[in-house]
Amino acid sequence: MAGSNTVRILDGNTFVVSEDTGDIEATPSEPTGLFSLDTRYLSKWVLTVNGERLNALSYDDLQYYEARFFLVPGMATHYVDAKLSIIRERVVGGSFRETLTILNHDEKAVDLEIRMDAGSDFADLFQVKDEILNKKGELYAEAEPDRLRLGYRRGNFKRETVVSTNQPARYDNRGFAFSVHLEPNEQWNVLIDVQTFAIGPGGRDLRIGLRAHGTERLALQHDLEEWIEKAPKVNSEHGRVAATYRRSLVDLAALRFSPLSLGGQTLPAAGLPWFMTMFGRDSILTCLQVLPFAPEMSKTTLRILGALQGTRFDDFRDEDPGRILHEMRYGETAAFEEQPHSPYYGSVDATPLFVVLLDEYERWSGDVALVKELERECRAALRWIDDYADLVGNGYIWYERRNTDTGLENQCWKDSWDSVSYADGSLPPFPRASCEVQGYAYDAKIRAARMAREFWGDPGYAEQLEREAAELKARFNRDWWVDDGGFYALALDPQGRKCDVLSSNIGHLLWSGIVDDERAPRIAEHLIGPRLWSGWGVRTLAEGEVRYNPIGYHNGAIWPFDNSFVAWGLRRYGFAEEAATVANGILDAATYFDGRLPEAFGGYQRELTKFPVEYPTACSPQAWSTGAPLLLIRTMLGLEPHEGHLAVDPRLPVGMGRIEVLDIPGRWGRVDAFARGRLDLHNLAG
Repeated sequence: MAGSNTVRILDGNTFVVSEDTGDIEATPSEPTGLFSLDTRYLSKWVLTVNGERLNALSYDDLQYYEARFFLVPGMATHYVDAKLSIIRERVVGGSFRETLTILNHDEKAVDLEIRMDAGSDFADLFQVKDEILNKKGELYAEAEPDRLRLGYRRGNFKRETVVSTNQPARYDNRGFAFSVHLEPNEQWNVLIDVQTFAIGPGGRDLRIGLRAHGTERLALQHDLEEWIEKAPKVNSEHGRVAATYRRSLVDLAALRFSPLSLGGQTLPAAGLPWFMTMFGRDSILTCLQVLPFAPEMSKTTLRILGALQGTRFDDFRDEDPGRILHEMRYGETAAFEEQPHSPYYGSVDATPLFVVLLDEYERWSGDVALVKELERECRAALRWIDDYADLVGNGYIWYERRNTDTGLENQCWKDSWDSVSYADGSLPPFPRASCEVQGYAYDAKIRAARMAREFWGDPGYAEQLEREAAELKARFNRDWWVDDGGFYALALDPQGRKCDVLSSNIGHLLWSGIVDDERAPRIAEHLIGPRLWSGWGVRTLAEGEVRYNPIGYHNGAIWPFDNSFVAWGLRRYGFAEEAATVANGILDAATYFDGRLPEAFGGYQRELTKFPVEYPTACSPQAWSTGAPLLLIRTMLGLEPHEGHLAVDPRLPVGMGRIEVLDIPGRWGRVDAFARGRLDLHNLAG
């Protein structure tokens, strides 16, 4: 994983990860380089002046799409006496441009040999992630009089990087160079343009039609300003909330992804660097989080996922009719079916969540037309729940991969290999049924019943769905409850044996509404009790469980996205104080990450570490972590659509002060919401 001295800039489909000097010198296992659509287009981009590498004075990642590097020749001891300054300014937006400026501070003229070594291994992102670079095609480099062409071809799969400059350069197969004479106090500039091409059968660039701002800084700046202007304004007496909100909006803009062949529409990509692509679960949950702030993302996501809904049985891709995809990839390994992500359908939660998002979007937007447009897809998703997901025949959603080579073993959101276990730490056999997915299925049926009755003109289907949901709720509360622990099991094995560990998944059960009312207080007690609650957030797995590890990916780390849905679930069942506690912990943690919550951070007790410990390989930015503060704001203010209006029922953490959210969009037009937290009397007394 790239270290802390890396600089990242991105714009939807394209991103650059470099050293703090701006150089790129990738190894097969390092996610540094220029990437687009799961391919590394530059793996080497090294600047030298008179044969000497440069050293960084400082760098600024000014916006998500641009960065500036201030460099000098020589080692650190020579900085004060440096006679040259070198500034690298780069912008990424569909392609990649870098402006190089060199200033001569000497009293005499200088002659400089300026060179950029450039190369590409055209590694598939999966190959970088798995640290295996096994290219089966042909790499080539062609120096032309006015450009350098780097390429890779394997059958009809072809990728190219074309480098050109606005100043005359000498090109060779390993880069390009300039000979520059600078008088005292003179400066020299060059604009370097890097274009990337994904060439398919017939020589057509597959990227045509994608959202593209170009790489002009003003166009990108205008796009960002327009994005922020459309969103509600958040002001807070406690500055952390407003600052974190703005950081989330900017990161959400950066993560807008345009799938190929879908007309430039955008949906949230999952996260940098490994997951800059379309996901089912991640995109849907992010859309649910940001609905009050960026509702247009939901409409696009629903349409795109509906268009790619499963239509057949395909064991390689774990596809079934009606199933919503898990992940779509565009690199070499997907193109040649060396892995199944073209697309891959191996998740069991995206399908019910698709129905949940459609209903929630309509409740906010009043967009009845979309509910009618996606009726067929919605019914197909519900049929999948009943006809294809019940692998055991007892009315629950189960999973077991059919692609045993490269498919996911665990197909719930906690998809690491060891995330589902019994209390003794052993792993259950397959198929497995994860608890929160049953809650999603219950919620999907309740919501689909409303849509069937109000918009599809099918009251009989609505009654059937409500009956099935009630039966599921009763059956679930009987089969999943762990009597001696007072919580719901994480999962069931095919014999009905409970994975009787205490986990954060029980908070998702509150969100879905499947928890019996008389059991909800016990669940709330667990969620903010000492085993799950760290002071920063709810752990994925409770302290004291055999597999608990505070930096275990799904076995003890804290996920901000997870906590946002836990808080929403607590609020649904009336536990407003507990929801505010969760929101306060996560928003406190955000201040230690400059407002950008990582994918996950350590589940250590707050009193022990005094600051949140970042998970070592967490994605950043990551979509549903970016969405977490927005859902927490919604939860704290109690924002809920109600009979065509926006209801506001605030409950802020003690000492938070005043928060206002202005111009909240929805079927009501745009409205404002205000809240004030109670005073911290303890601190006042002190």
